[in-house]
Amino acid sequence: MRLGGSEGKLRAARRGEAKKFGPKKAICRSIEGGRQEEMKARLQVMKFGGTSVGDASCIARAVEIIAQAAKQNGCIAVVSAMSGVTNRLIEAAKKAQTGNSGEAAAVVDALRQQHEAALTSLIQHQEERVRIRQRMDEVLGEGRRLCEGTALLRELTPRTLDAISSLGERLSAPLVAAAVRERGLPSEAIEATELIVTDAFHGGAEPHMELTRKKSQARLRPLLEKGIAPVVTGFIGATLEGQLTTLGRGGSDYSATILGAAMDADEVIIWTDVDGVLTADPRLVEEARTIPVISYREAAELAYFGARVLHPKTLNPVVQAAIPVWIRNSFACERPGTKITPEGRSIGGGVKALTAIRDVTLISVGGPGIVGLPDVLGRTFSTTAEVRANVLLISQSSSQNDICFIVSTVDAQRTVEALRKEFAQDLAHHKVEHITVDSSVAIVAVVGENMRGTPGIAGRTFNALGREKVNLIAIAQGSSECNISFVIDEKAVKTALNTAHREFGLEASPN
Repeated sequence: MRLGGSEGKLRAARRGEAKKFGPKKAICRSIEGGRQEEMKARLQVMKFGGTSVGDASCIARAVEIIAQAAKQNGCIAVVSAMSGVTNRLIEAAKKAQTGNSGEAAAVVDALRQQHEAALTSLIQHQEERVRIRQRMDEVLGEGRRLCEGTALLRELTPRTLDAISSLGERLSAPLVAAAVRERGLPSEAIEATELIVTDAFHGGAEPHMELTRKKSQARLRPLLEKGIAPVVTGFIGATLEGQLTTLGRGGSDYSATILGAAMDADEVIIWTDVDGVLTADPRLVEEARTIPVISYREAAELAYFGARVLHPKTLNPVVQAAIPVWIRNSFACERPGTKITPEGRSIGGGVKALTAIRDVTLISVGGPGIVGLPDVLGRTFSTTAEVRANVLLISQSSSQNDICFIVSTVDAQRTVEALRKEFAQDLAHHKVEHITVDSSVAIVAVVGENMRGTPGIAGRTFNALGREKVNLIAIAQGSSECNISFVIDEKAVKTALNTAHREFGLEASPN
């Protein structure tokens, strides 16, 4: 595929710096003076989500995709847990926390049966079955012991929850690798604890990219040179001391782009159960359609504001290297999907897509007394940062009487507790009159790279919503002018999305 503009230059520079993968995949071409220039083979990092490895038939489909890619290029597969497994593992951990070790053990036993059924269907060679079954027994046995310890202490630490919730990926990777070998392609299952070095924040760890690069290159490149397809566990990493961590829910996307950047990949393909990035959530907007090309910034805005097709941090590792990321449907491989690139593709209308995020809470800090109170804003957000709550939207009244912001509902309780502790003296003396919460809200975001050059987007948006009597609680626009976000009652989300989708003609837009 020919790349132009800054994307082409960045990619050319990166290719020039990268090492070749090995003699099996290298090709030569003539250049001036009769010299020969050796070009490295292409490398694809492919991530398969939970639905794409949901059962034996889904895994067989994923294996076919891996095998076809490996015939042409180097290929690293990153796999999620089988569909629903992580939720059930977290359920087991929570049951164990209450002292109910029996129910936790029942969840583990059910997972054993689920994976055994897939193993029996996919792997015909008895010796290979025995070997993979032994590996699965080790992982499940570890899970059972973790649940028993949790039940005994009635305490579930973030570190233990990471260990339990990571078991699904550690079960699926050996199974997928074995199925690839069954297909006739050399493959090896690798736990990402060997590759991705992170900080020690359990439940949402951040990678140390330079250390990750060194470990990934040392571990994966020899396999690729031998024509072996690595199958890597998504979602997990480890501290420098080797303590397992997780990258947050949905973090397998993030794993794929971390490895893509670390390995100088030519592209990252995220295989999922949708056709790509859509103009809106098809469950709420029937006329939603696939966007063929979208920019990093647009995709990041959509992910940040709740588009479930991407983990919010997915694009961070690949931006500097300008590695394109594809979103494709493993159940409809013939469809091209969405390509995410540095520049995207310009359109006339400005608005590219809409998204909404529910399960959020509006927190307000305010009262007339805060006008004269020094550094209320700084204290509010430094306190929020200390508890690692992700602030999705901020709005402040011009009178400065109120500061309101949105966090995920899962972060709301600890955020409010921390704020009430920080402002305890101010609340006691009525300098801060209230810290309130409202969990019946949602954020809707109107996103488009070209909105900054298109006048009237905000006016058209709010006029259209006004006609449908959608009440706006708060409004925010980033300095990039790539999105306009607003807070509304959660019950009005479907109306708001359909109204804005029609207003900007997204059902017919070429995008």
